[in-house]
Amino acid sequence: MIWTELDTWIVVTGALTAMACAVPGVFLLLNKQSMLGDAISHAVLPGLAIGFLVSGTRDPLPMLVGAVLAGLFTGVVSGVIERRGRVETGASLGVVFCSLFALGLILIRIAADHVDLDPGCVLYGALELAVIDSAAVPRIVWQSGAILLLNLALAAIFFKELQLAAFDPRFAKASGIPSGWIQQGLTIVTALTTVVAFESVGSILVIAMLIVPGATAMLLSRGVSGVLFWSLVVALCSAVLGHLLAISVAPAWLGWLTGHQDLGSLSSAGMMAASAGGIFFTLLAASRLAQRFLPTLQKRIL
Repeated sequence: MIWTELDTWIVVTGALTAMACAVPGVFLLLNKQSMLGDAISHAVLPGLAIGFLVSGTRDPLPMLVGAVLAGLFTGVVSGVIERRGRVETGASLGVVFCSLFALGLILIRIAADHVDLDPGCVLYGALELAVIDSAAVPRIVWQSGAILLLNLALAAIFFKELQLAAFDPRFAKASGIPSGWIQQGLTIVTALTTVVAFESVGSILVIAMLIVPGATAMLLSRGVSGVLFWSLVVALCSAVLGHLLAISVAPAWLGWLTGHQDLGSLSSAGMMAASAGGIFFTLLAASRLAQRFLPTLQKRIL
């Protein structure tokens, strides 16, 4: 394995992106709205396409505005469907994001006819290409770092409000905390984070970045601050481990398994998501084994 400067920037970008996604992802999980992250990551796709088609350029601002509006539209419309259609939250989100995602794919196909835009990169990202930049520090690194700092700052400023809105929305409302506005703010931040993550990990893999680190952290801590801390650690570890596996272990193992020894490096973003899942299942199995055997071991020692 030969490690280059490009590998360093891939890991840095992947880590910053995963950590930025983990912050709103924790509060989505605490609000039992993990499906909202899934819905937003799919629903912002038509917002990006419309922003491009209206502006005629790939300038970040119109695409960002379109994506954020699409994310808000998802939250509002799914709430209306849930109340008026008398269906559960998951079903209402499924109706909205499946429809918007299909519309987004159609619009992306239309947009691709006018510009060099690969729908596959939109879906799965192009982390290895995103870090190729003539600047000393790639642009995507600055963007990922900025959204991480923004998310951490907002989480610190509104920590009490987010915590109360997640665990006791009625008490939060009685205390004068606008839980509805908190939810809308969380939706906007999630949409904004998803847009920044699009270039590196795409609209599909960003779901893993939003949900899996927080779900893993809940196996390690019960406090909100602890869950937030461990989610960042898991996101960082999955980025480093994922890229190492993508350029070394996974190609060698797959080459031996398939008999094709000329396999190149695998997708770093895909392996980062897979590594996050691997960490989750490893800790889940370890916790179950500990719950089963630790009490017996303690009795024998005592």
